[in-house]
Amino acid sequence: MTVRPPRPLLAGAAVVAVVALAACSASGSEAGSQAGSAATSATALDLGGDLRTHDPALVAGEEGEPWYVFSTGDEREGGGSVQIRTSPDGHEWTYAGTVWDADDAPAWVADVVPGVKNYWAPEVYEHDGTYYLYWSASTFGSNTSVIGLHTNTTLDPEDPDYAWVDRGPVVATTSGDDHNAIDPGIVEDADGTPWMAFGSFWSGIRMVELEWPSGLRADPEAEPLRIADRGAPPNAIEAPYVVPRDGWYYLFVSKDGCCKGVASTYRIVVGRSRDVTGPYEDAEGRSMLEDGGTAVFATNGPMIGPGGQSVSRDHLAFHFYDERLGGEFQLAIRELAWVDGWPVATTSG
Repeated sequence: MTVRPPRPLLAGAAVVAVVALAACSASGSEAGSQAGSAATSATALDLGGDLRTHDPALVAGEEGEPWYVFSTGDEREGGGSVQIRTSPDGHEWTYAGTVWDADDAPAWVADVVPGVKNYWAPEVYEHDGTYYLYWSASTFGSNTSVIGLHTNTTLDPEDPDYAWVDRGPVVATTSGDDHNAIDPGIVEDADGTPWMAFGSFWSGIRMVELEWPSGLRADPEAEPLRIADRGAPPNAIEAPYVVPRDGWYYLFVSKDGCCKGVASTYRIVVGRSRDVTGPYEDAEGRSMLEDGGTAVFATNGPMIGPGGQSVSRDHLAFHFYDERLGGEFQLAIRELAWVDGWPVATTSG
């Protein structure tokens, strides 16, 4: 859900914790809810403005460049289209509308997934001057779902070339499948080959190979690979995001219950592999295919059920449910620290 260099092994270490409204009231240390030790921790920054964001796909701008967050749509805005928010520096956020208007919604979706009211969990990835916006269409409790794709040559709506172009479906599932085509996350391997991780509940997290420049599947008939699974009903695992760093691929996922306000139990965990297709293991050597996962962030004080994450330029973005706002979902951003080869998203002090 973000823009990254095409063939990176990300360098750097530190994490900027931008937790909507939460940083200003945090007291003491969050150590104990993340991988690594208390010696290195995230740095919390304040966020302001319009933070009502769910499943954020972060584009962290270089110095002096704008930041963007794409997120799950609201059926009352733009026909449920993916929402856009912008910031000059990653701190103060402004609602900037939707990717398409109700009249421009992809008409083919209704034939693939009847009853769609809004579009979920986007991902934005830049390759060779093109921005690839992947998004999900589904209905709650169903795996009749599809991941679609729009492209653009710029994210700046003031640019005369700004135009989102519908490229159609990437992968779809029906009730006869054992997996669920939502929650896309894009990564390129060391050879520049693109891959898409996706999945929610059912048989867990899957992965398919894509190809440039279309951004579509390299082989539409290939069986999606299995990369993470909890192994038992209800198999509450979703929102995969793969980050390449220092010769490893880090698979972030959200586990447990989303979308229930202050009753949410969402939490973020991570595993890693030398190969983009796995096997992924946590810091204790447990397989991600057997419910492994090293803790990254979980409920902390008024920040309930964090998850739906993406990573851009070492910044981890996620939503949480703010207990002080009656369970309203809010945006948080943290610049990751790394300890002994594992990400740290909590703060100290």
